[in-house]
Amino acid sequence: MTVTLHVLDLGPVPYADSFEAMRAFTAARQADTPDQLWLVEHPPVFTQGLNGQPAHLLAPGDIPVVATDRGGQVTYHGPGQLVAYLLFDLSRARLGVRETVEQLEGAVIDLLAGLGIPAVSRRDAPGVYVEGHKIASLGLKVRGGRCYHGLALNVAMDLAPFERINPCGHAGLRMCQVSDFVPDATVAALKRPLAERLAGRLGCEAHFPDSA
Repeated sequence: MTVTLHVLDLGPVPYADSFEAMRAFTAARQADTPDQLWLVEHPPVFTQGLNGQPAHLLAPGDIPVVATDRGGQVTYHGPGQLVAYLLFDLSRARLGVRETVEQLEGAVIDLLAGLGIPAVSRRDAPGVYVEGHKIASLGLKVRGGRCYHGLALNVAMDLAPFERINPCGHAGLRMCQVSDFVPDATVAALKRPLAERLAGRLGCEAHFPDSA
């Protein structure tokens, strides 16, 4: 039987609202609760992971910093970045955390390959990279065998705020985005293809609200 991944396009949402909603959804899950993928964009915000060190916040300035419970260090979210939050029952799917991260990375790599952008992952630093520059960041939280948080793909955004931090705790790490290689790329155009590739990687079928 094919497992369905319900895809919700939530549009622009403040980070704190998404964070609290993910935690509440996960806490309320039952054994038969369907898995969901939330697609959002956030207003400018720095998010600091559980292992985050203040030294990696170089000059946040007027951009708020929000502490969160995903793994990893500090990253930036802003308009023009496609954020995909995976609310998924790992135990039910018999997937480990590392394998899930690899499938998230693989979905982004597949998507970019379809756009003619050769991308790779790195075992020592989760995420997706193009010519040594980071184009997508990942971070998960697992509670009771269910995960939340997910990935952030830079599409067509202002990358300057990344210079105010050591992205993901790596000093000097350069960032890039899809529009560097495909100038007319938009978040809207990439939402469905990303969701479909991610669902496929997880052995699911993506279901969109307008689907039959």
